[in-house]
Amino acid sequence: MPEPVILSGHAVRLVPLTMEHLDAFCAVGLHPSIWEHNAWPVRDRAGMEAYIQKAIKGQDEGHQMPFATTLATTGEVIGSTRFAAIDRANRRMEIGWTWITPSWQRTAVNTEAKLLMLRYAFGEAGCRRVEWKTDALNQRSRNAILRLGAQFEGTLRAHMVREDGSWRDTVYYSLLDDEWPAAEARLVRLLDR
Repeated sequence: MPEPVILSGHAVRLVPLTMEHLDAFCAVGLHPSIWEHNAWPVRDRAGMEAYIQKAIKGQDEGHQMPFATTLATTGEVIGSTRFAAIDRANRRMEIGWTWITPSWQRTAVNTEAKLLMLRYAFGEAGCRRVEWKTDALNQRSRNAILRLGAQFEGTLRAHMVREDGSWRDTVYYSLLDDEWPAAEARLVRLLDR
């Protein structure tokens, strides 16, 4: 099973998610805009508690590594992200379930968080492939994934049923280990600006 890790950068520090993050998550993570394209949005404290419990269960089962995204200088919680669909035999994992509180969106924090995660995935974890998926309607997320250097792979039509009963088309992206050096250099240049 994957061991929890701490991933530290200049702006952000990704720390293993625990129930102790519940209050902070409720303070910064209940903005409706965060959950607009999520098939199962979190709307209140009970929903956030269930969200964290499910993430921790995935960690305990060995197929997820959830993080609280914090500011490196203060420890303030500003969001969350995770590795999921961890498949050691096939040397792949997914990055997802990412959200950042609105006041920190469109800053360097998410770019650096993904740089840290990708360095871990292609380095210590020895991945051949990292995957992302998102709602086909979530253009902001799609653009952000492409900025990481990922390649569009296709659309799974009627892939998931949303909480409201409608069907979601899901778009998939990936980045391979031999593509990672160029993507890493690009991300470093973006952060240096």
